[in-house]
Amino acid sequence: MDLSCFKAYDLRGRVPDQLNPALAEKIGHAYVDITGAKKVIVGYDIRLSSPDIAEALSSGLMAAGADVFDIGLCGTEQVYFATSHYKMDGGIMVTASHNPKNHNGMKMVGPESRPISSDNGLNDIRDRVLEPFADAPQQGRYEPLEVMSAYIDHLLGYVDAASLSPMTIVVNAGNGGAGLVIDELEQHLPFEFVKVHHEPDGHFPNGVPNPILPENRAVTADAVIEQGAAMGIAWDGDYDRCFFFDENGRFIEGYYIVGLLADQFLRKTGGGKVIHDPRLTWNTLDLVKAAGGEAVESKTGHAFIKQRMRDEDAVYGGEMSAHHYFRDFAYCDSGMIPWLLIAERLCQSGQLFSSLIDARIEAYPASGEINRTIDDPPKVIAAIEAKYSVGAKNVSHVDGVSIEFDDWRFNLRMSNTEPVVRLNVESRANIPLMEEKTEELLAEMRRLNEKG
Repeated sequence: MDLSCFKAYDLRGRVPDQLNPALAEKIGHAYVDITGAKKVIVGYDIRLSSPDIAEALSSGLMAAGADVFDIGLCGTEQVYFATSHYKMDGGIMVTASHNPKNHNGMKMVGPESRPISSDNGLNDIRDRVLEPFADAPQQGRYEPLEVMSAYIDHLLGYVDAASLSPMTIVVNAGNGGAGLVIDELEQHLPFEFVKVHHEPDGHFPNGVPNPILPENRAVTADAVIEQGAAMGIAWDGDYDRCFFFDENGRFIEGYYIVGLLADQFLRKTGGGKVIHDPRLTWNTLDLVKAAGGEAVESKTGHAFIKQRMRDEDAVYGGEMSAHHYFRDFAYCDSGMIPWLLIAERLCQSGQLFSSLIDARIEAYPASGEINRTIDDPPKVIAAIEAKYSVGAKNVSHVDGVSIEFDDWRFNLRMSNTEPVVRLNVESRANIPLMEEKTEELLAEMRRLNEKG
């Protein structure tokens, strides 16, 4: 049996050879056998194969004795919300996020929407799939569950409705599921939404929604300029990540959004801890300190961030990859809460989005993440560290290597899934220095790779 769809954090693979209803049913059975779950939320995204895979998954869960609460077509964060809000034993979202349209997958959580990954049960579920199954003496029952209204109420709780004023916002769901939520929120908000690629469509007529790819951004940017909108928002297919454009149609690097959200959240809470990843840090550290909070660095990746959020009881966590985590959202990531907070900030401050961001880019210019294919990533990273740690102010290994000097710093880390190294460079108010050091590091990486 091909179980290559099991990855470090979730399941993803081609349909039907790597994931299909027959395998999904076994996965459902194995999930119950390993976790002991009795009540499980099941939801699915807009992919054409998702309903069949979700139905087979539910059959397996019920055969193993678990009750299935089917929340239907939704986003990943609605599975997180429903699992914690209704105090279920676990939840499974059928989605392949931004993978090609002939792929599908699953994201699994346990009680309180704690992620299930390879180091806490996912590998056990994979191994259990290979063994014979016996149905439980008492079959589980099936129950549809309407969660949208409770979820919308929860989202609206993050903003002060009285402080919101009319403005135009471009929203690009990428034919994923985000449009369904925008339509519900629209009834409660004073905003005018300009809807782009709004209808859910698993054929992905406009390409798989993945706004992190530069070639996918123009349609949102153009609509912002054309409509004179205050901002633009684009989501991936299961809308657990959101991406922002200012009123000039400029794409905003996720790094600066983390700082903005940390600041906005700490203003509300009057302090608290904020979790951030090590790739780019100075802007976040600066804003968190100024807002009376405490910044805590965590290894990159949702399972690490969520655990650290819990350990520290952090109010907010953010990654520059556009994942944003909230304590009151079961420490999970949401693609809806961030834009509501930023819209609120624009209304309250009366400032343009660009003016909120420009000062931060000026203070801490950054390269953005640069990926390079390398034959021997550990060797190249070690050689870079040996060279640059001489005279460095600080060297850290929270995730890859971060090396800091007085006026610039960088992080170099390996991808978890491919032979790629990821470089991020930033400086203190010195764009030429940031650009010079970025080129210097890339040249050194190239030289080391060719040297072998």
